[in-house]
Amino acid sequence: MPFEERRPRKDEHRINFRIRVPEVRLIDEDGGQLGVFTGARALRKAEDAGLDLVEISPMARPPVCKIMDYGKFKYEQAKKKHEQRKKQVVVHIKEIKLRPSTDEHDFQTKLKHIKRFLEEGNKVKVTIRFRGREMAHLDLGHERMRRIIEEVKDLGEAESHPKLEGKQLMIMLSSAKRQDEKKEPDQLNEPSVERRSRELEVEVHRVTGTEKISGGSK
Repeated sequence: MPFEERRPRKDEHRINFRIRVPEVRLIDEDGGQLGVFTGARALRKAEDAGLDLVEISPMARPPVCKIMDYGKFKYEQAKKKHEQRKKQVVVHIKEIKLRPSTDEHDFQTKLKHIKRFLEEGNKVKVTIRFRGREMAHLDLGHERMRRIIEEVKDLGEAESHPKLEGKQLMIMLSSAKRQDEKKEPDQLNEPSVERRSRELEVEVHRVTGTEKISGGSK
């Protein structure tokens, strides 16, 4: 296994010869707890198995290492990130502008646009602009906002109460479609690397907890 001086990135684990500690607590490739070994002895066991020694819990005392195929682990990790990027959808913010005096026909037209934007998964910023003496009738603007929120309640919801900034009353509507997607993680197609990461966390907790591990330094 080649020796490399390059410092590992934050998202990398220390492996093989980069693990320079006197002792490690070792887990085998099947998750079995092998006990505490010298760093050199743990590395030899990984080499004998044709695998890598990977430090999975550097802050433990002694650090916890696992024997695994690190190349395969990194490949699955990269594949998972790639799939996540493919699933990412850019959320656009659309803006609809109204006046307190907007007639019913125009109001209904703009309401249709708001509904369509929310159905597409976009956010919608609704702005009601006041001019001059119209500022004395802010209640008309608030009533319009309440009506819009009620009309689109099956498609989205307001992120907060309407806010008055200068001579504009504004509100942001979020799509219910986007909220539902966040609540439904794709657990059935979850990449194995994510499952293995959770398994490693359980193993580390089990090994570094109060449970006594048999076997001394090798």
